[in-house]
Amino acid sequence: MSKYDVLIIGGGPIGLACGIAAKNAGLGYVIIEKGCLVNSLYNYPVNMTFFSTAERLEIGGVPFMTLHPKPKRQEAVEYYRRVAEMQQLNIHLFEEANEVNRQPDNSFLVSTSKQTYHCNNIIISTGFYDIPNLMNVPGESLPKVHHYYKDPHYYAFQKVLVVGAQNSAIDAALETWRKGAAVTMVIKDAQVGERVKYWVRPDIINRIEEGSIKAYYNSTLTSIREQEVDIQTPEGIITIANDFVIAMTGYKPNFDLLKKFGIHLSNDEKLRPEYNSETMLTNVPGIYLAGVVCGGMDTHKWFIENSRDHADKIIKHISTC
Repeated sequence: MSKYDVLIIGGGPIGLACGIAAKNAGLGYVIIEKGCLVNSLYNYPVNMTFFSTAERLEIGGVPFMTLHPKPKRQEAVEYYRRVAEMQQLNIHLFEEANEVNRQPDNSFLVSTSKQTYHCNNIIISTGFYDIPNLMNVPGESLPKVHHYYKDPHYYAFQKVLVVGAQNSAIDAALETWRKGAAVTMVIKDAQVGERVKYWVRPDIINRIEEGSIKAYYNSTLTSIREQEVDIQTPEGIITIANDFVIAMTGYKPNFDLLKKFGIHLSNDEKLRPEYNSETMLTNVPGIYLAGVVCGGMDTHKWFIENSRDHADKIIKHISTC
């Protein structure tokens, strides 16, 4: 069994950045990813436009060329694939980390769905997009309920209920409406989310105000059935006909994996993992965090553009220890 200096869990942009930094430092490394390359980005809506500009999404000093002011999802997927190919990164895809065991010499044995790795250090860069926040309402397990949204054509001419008021929900509502769906939104607050992309927010507000899209504010979805749903509104419960529910209620990191690795989480609703912001080292010697996973449930704190430097911090600390 080969022994690596660094095992990187997660093949998203920040995991790739960690791999590039490790390679440049002359460290032996391997990246494992439970899905495809940049799996989270692959699962983004096909027409999604990033809020960030292309240069803020760059890693490894490789220019991100795009014809648009802000890149599209497909452009980003292709960019990171080209980066991985150009850098000849050592990546094992469709391989999930399951268990970790500390060895007498303080190294680690990490068991995956395919094999076991021996390493001196671990970087966890698993993001937050794999586990949806459930609504915990009757009928949520029905096939008509989707916690991921990709392509609006699927919902053409259907009665669609969109739950949520942030970017993903707004994109789903507008795109499915433009493909002919009858769209209703359930928004728990009194307005559309303030973090919605500035060029999209006026569009959804105008569609709601003109009546093209129906929105129930200060409301929650309470029950889902095959052909209808119940909504708790300020005026009481209403029932409307429905074909599909797109529940854009957010996602969360894999806290079970963090706990298996012995990482402490905060005792509040944020569940922030414990780490040193200067080195990204957790409470477990030899285990580091990188990227969005650092924020716990506060998934809007870290993005690609402001966590790219995690890779350099970690590799610098490993190299000097």
